Amino acid sequence: MKKIYDMMEETADYIRNESDNFHPRIGLILGSGLGDLAEEIQDPTVIPYEKIPHMPLSTVEGHAGKLFLGTLEGKRVMAYKGRIHYYEGYSMTDITFPVRIMQAMGVKVMIVTNACGGVRDDMRAGDLVLIRDHINHMGSNPLIGPNDNRLGPRFPDMSNVYDRDLRKMAKEAAEEVGVELKEGVYLAVTGPNYETFAETRYMKSIGADTIGMSTIPEAIVAAHAGIKTLGMSCVTDVIHEVGTEVSHEEVLEVAAKVKPNFLKLMKKIIAKLEI
Repeated sequence: MKKIYDMMEETADYIRNESDNFHPRIGLILGSGLGDLAEEIQDPTVIPYEKIPHMPLSTVEGHAGKLFLGTLEGKRVMAYKGRIHYYEGYSMTDITFPVRIMQAMGVKVMIVTNACGGVRDDMRAGDLVLIRDHINHMGSNPLIGPNDNRLGPRFPDMSNVYDRDLRKMAKEAAEEVGVELKEGVYLAVTGPNYETFAETRYMKSIGADTIGMSTIPEAIVAAHAGIKTLGMSCVTDVIHEVGTEVSHEEVLEVAAKVKPNFLKLMKKIIAKLEI
């Protein structure tokens, strides 16, 4: 069985060969209904996941399963339009392999986005929320197992997993383009079911502002790899009272309505990155 390091180097070599030796500096992982940012990339090389060596396939509606490489707001980016989730039956190593590819490609900043549920009292469907910190409630960790020091340290620090300077810059970008941007603590569960009201009440009591089924494994691996991370959530549903029902169709519908503000803000953030 090949080691992660060898697999990610093989994958990066393939991607460079397919993209005229492209070297991205920014990596994007685009969540449910938010993948249209990839379509803004200029003169992209587009590679379906099924053609990428060792790459798991995305099986969820709203996740196209394509890698885009090109220029966005003058910056060299690679963007995953569609993520791989733990609940699809993959391992933590599998679902974070896209971040390892970023590491092998030389990415310095990762921007990770998701659709989520809001549980804080002021959260409303359609809110964009900057991730300040997280609570890993998934019952596992992508760094479990033998540590390869070529990938990162055995015990990586998580005190600044969502980089403070990047968050400050994102807030400035939001003000400049006139988009309201909230901030909060993101909690991840495995899914695929949505939470009960009792579960959301419990999660709110331990400090969660938003709840989702992704992002945290990728952020942990990025921290391990020395990649700075900016996390952004789109609140697609809120659970403030008993009996609130949620559907995936609703999630995609709200994400589509938020798209203009999301695209405007994300492009401004990327433009402001000095990288």
